[in-house]
Amino acid sequence: CSVAALVAVRLNPSCRNWLLFGHRGAEPGHRHLLETLQAEPLLDLGLRLGEGSGAALAVPLVRLACELHNGMATFAEAAVADRPA
Repeated sequence: CSVAALVAVRLNPSCRNWLLFGHRGAEPGHRHLLETLQAEPLLDLGLRLGEGSGAALAVPLVRLACELHNGMATFAEAAVADRPA
């Protein structure tokens, strides 16, 4: 998937803003690709498994972040008052 991301960015640089990188693989080629894309992955676990194993670990993290964001109350909803520092 990372090589496909590189191709997509080369074809349309604006798509870079929509890419998430699940993990930093241990392979030198993967690290170089992330550097080229100036990408900071969500996880760096030293995985050498391939087959999308890093993505499989990152998906629950992204889902949880979305749930937390969507379920978070606003200051008004939580009755938080502005106070001087």
